[in-house]
Amino acid sequence: MTATAIQTQLATWSIDASHSHVEFAVRHMMVATVKGNFPEVKGTVQFDGTDLSNATIDVEIPVDTINTKNEQRDTHLKSADFFDAANFPALTFKSKQIVPGKGNEFTIIGDLTIRGTTKEISLAAESNGALRDPWGMDRAGFSATGKLNRFDYGLHWNAALETGGLVVAPDVKISLEIEIVKPGN
Repeated sequence: MTATAIQTQLATWSIDASHSHVEFAVRHMMVATVKGNFPEVKGTVQFDGTDLSNATIDVEIPVDTINTKNEQRDTHLKSADFFDAANFPALTFKSKQIVPGKGNEFTIIGDLTIRGTTKEISLAAESNGALRDPWGMDRAGFSATGKLNRFDYGLHWNAALETGGLVVAPDVKISLEIEIVKPGN
């Protein structure tokens, strides 16, 4: 099949925000892990419904939606010390390559932009399947995990602990559960 033929089979699927989760975890004071999420995620996946290697992903996450179940911490994370939501209101991700793995596993390689800084990131992912729902809409689900160093994105705020170490660790684990839907069936 030619590249042109493959391109014509691709359809735009939308991220179903009410059935998707973008979560993160970071070590706090070297003894506990703080978890949070971004409850609003929007974006599209260009996808033919079967061959992930031809898919492209474009995601936007509003920073103001950050939720760690602590209003004071959320306000600090939105400030210029961390995400600087006033000047950089969204995190974005654009895929560059999807590499098939074993079975339903694959790797997503793309550009993550946080606070105006773009770095390539790799996510270990798996397909959770696809189906037609009771209302006639095609749906597909994916899980992905990864890790990033927040310092790479300009999120440098920290404080040294009296006993050594830092208040907030540099490494951030990310976890995604994404459901996409193909409108217009």
